[in-house]
Amino acid sequence: MLMVTIILIVITSLVSLLCFFGTLNADKLLFNAYRVWHRKEWYRMLTYGVVHGGWGHLFFNMLTLFFFGRIVELYFTLIFGNTLGIILYVVLYVTAIAVSTVWDLVKYRDDWNYSAVGASGAVSAILFASILFEPEMGIYIYLIPIPVPGYIFAPLYLLYCWYMARRKMDNIGHTAHFWGAVYGLLFPLACRPDIFQHFLAQLGL
Repeated sequence: MLMVTIILIVITSLVSLLCFFGTLNADKLLFNAYRVWHRKEWYRMLTYGVVHGGWGHLFFNMLTLFFFGRIVELYFTLIFGNTLGIILYVVLYVTAIAVSTVWDLVKYRDDWNYSAVGASGAVSAILFASILFEPEMGIYIYLIPIPVPGYIFAPLYLLYCWYMARRKMDNIGHTAHFWGAVYGLLFPLACRPDIFQHFLAQLGL
């Protein structure tokens, strides 16, 4: 049941490792808003999602994808059937890579220096899709020893991403995290609106 999630992890990890060791040129794969917009290198809207900035970046994203991807993969196959469920799961992940960075593309289209790498936007989409299916599941936050229910974690995460994106205090793509998360909620609902009833039922509403 985890086959697709494992395949996504293997592909992403393999490409990232090849970039780490210089076998592949990461500069040709990363997202650069100027090159995408002005040079029409649209492939970068997808390829940046299989490149990472370091071992920690890759490990955290793939670990998160492993734990929450299996939930989404399971529910998609249960709701839509094995074939369509797997297709929609892959479509969600791949399109989330592009959708999560559209805001940055428009905002930084004239900035030659703005670049980004990593699957964080797509992983955020998977995380939030899993919360839609299991809103009461516990999610551990860094330095907090007890799990936080998904329905509490979700708004806190969105507020954090929005705040950090405005402050620009680090080199992390918080905007991509934010829009990836939102997309992860909207995509399953667009495919099957009655999933929202399931969400409410899980909360006893």
